[in-house]
Amino acid sequence: MDVEPYLAEVDAPSARAIDFLDARDLPPPEPLTKTLNILATLDEETVFVQLNDRTPQFLFPKLDDRGFVYNTVEIDEGVLTAIWRP
Repeated sequence: MDVEPYLAEVDAPSARAIDFLDARDLPPPEPLTKTLNILATLDEETVFVQLNDRTPQFLFPKLDDRGFVYNTVEIDEGVLTAIWRP
């Protein structure tokens, strides 16, 4: 899936590399676990994009605690969340 067109909708930095996880078919808590594992090594030149079938509400407090910037938008395919380091 090409997520670049959606980055403008979530105000994510467009000049960075993109790391993508399609979590729509993963049972809970795998989307949260996989996302946190990826974010543990996310560098400042990369935007992580997660596509899920629902809003990842349990992820947001963890992102806040870790100092990430993020934004979520609903699209036809599901819920897209872009996450990056400031």
